[in-house]
Amino acid sequence: MLPNQTFTDHLLRPASESPRTLSERAYLAVRQDIVQGRLAPGERLRVEHLKDRYAVGAGTLREALALLVSDALVTVEGQRGYRVAEISLGDLKDLTDTRVMLETEALSQSIRLGDARWESDLAQAFAALTEAEQQPGGLEPLRWEAANKRFHEALISAHRSPWSKHLLGILYRHGERYRHVAIQMGATQTIERDVHDEHTRIYTAAVARQEARAALALEAHIRLTCDILVQHAGDAPQAMPGGRADLALPV
Repeated sequence: MLPNQTFTDHLLRPASESPRTLSERAYLAVRQDIVQGRLAPGERLRVEHLKDRYAVGAGTLREALALLVSDALVTVEGQRGYRVAEISLGDLKDLTDTRVMLETEALSQSIRLGDARWESDLAQAFAALTEAEQQPGGLEPLRWEAANKRFHEALISAHRSPWSKHLLGILYRHGERYRHVAIQMGATQTIERDVHDEHTRIYTAAVARQEARAALALEAHIRLTCDILVQHAGDAPQAMPGGRADLALPV
């Protein structure tokens, strides 16, 4: 069965809701700093220092770090404490393959099982994402990320496997982390992409109940960030420590 609800609630509730406890607030704040690269891969997380940074007690911060360990964003080393999880191209490839396998199957099942409510929720999520991607003032990263997450959740919302949704929630955050790495390394400038067109292709096929086409469009969309970083690392090996693509990506 799934882990205790206390452990999974932070993944299942909408991001727009305010944190309900101090430990959840600390968890969200540390998670955001890890995902956005303000806490670097491999960085030591010293509770005595971070409790002041996040304005919580040591016990509360340890609860937050335990949640992040369950998300695989933080590692614990016995008596040596906590560290931000490392990142690498090998990890990104494995993450991408796993997400493609789970999310395309979840989408296919959702298309088969989805009713009028599913179509309505998906249409609303796509409309919000379209607005975020096409606003005149330019893209607002936090608004886009929230809309993008909502869209991907809506795509698979009719799938009946709580385990799949739980695991995909974790994988999504790791994918978000690598998107920030790609932006910070300038890798997104090496390949032209139209993200809105990618989302439109997925949405159009999904509402038309075209399982194979929707799955292929979703797979291409998920794999592109991985392809961009792999190409960038090959074109600019000096961007990698020692020029080796299997070592941790710098942030």
